[in-house]
Amino acid sequence: MSRDEVRAVDAWAINEIGVPGVVLMENAGRCCAELITEKLADADGPAVCIFCGMGNNGGDGYVIARHLLNAGFKVRVVLCGRREKVAGDARVNLDGLERLGHAVDLLDPASDDAEARVRRLAGQADMIVDALFGTGLQGPLRGDYQALVEAINALGRPILAVDIPSGLDCDTGQPLGTAIRAACTVTFVAVKRGFAAGAQAGQYTGEVYVASIGVEPPVSAP
Repeated sequence: MSRDEVRAVDAWAINEIGVPGVVLMENAGRCCAELITEKLADADGPAVCIFCGMGNNGGDGYVIARHLLNAGFKVRVVLCGRREKVAGDARVNLDGLERLGHAVDLLDPASDDAEARVRRLAGQADMIVDALFGTGLQGPLRGDYQALVEAINALGRPILAVDIPSGLDCDTGQPLGTAIRAACTVTFVAVKRGFAAGAQAGQYTGEVYVASIGVEPPVSAP
């Protein structure tokens, strides 16, 4: 799917089928959590650090955190940006996670100590979850977010990307300045067009898994 097709499928599911966006987010996040559980099945007291953006990709991250906590994982959630900018379905899941008593760390990507904080927060994690930016990202990443992505890559820990590696263009498969280099990507509904645009994309996506959001569009759907 292209970027526009992703948007059309979401709108179809919500507006025509009547599945609320928060339900689609729950299904997406749960699928990611199930794969993480499989990947870390042999780890002793597995620890996961989830880096969340301010949009719906971050909302998927909060769902993942809740399911992993239920499974007994050690989970650290890092919101990279301003909490007051989190809205809609993502805010529902952020608020719910905090009401369950789980603290969310705040990280300002523009702060002088951002890189050092990334190392402190996630350096010992068994897996990193990239829930920063989704398929809607267009144009180069802002400089401070480029530095954040590079700091996460530099940890040398396996990374699972949610829907698409942050910084990778959905349609072209080219990095928008820089991009997360994931060990695996859980993408929703269908493989994104950029994943098949060239060999370079595979350096960022790693192994690609396609997950359901609970409704599958017919061939005739947008």
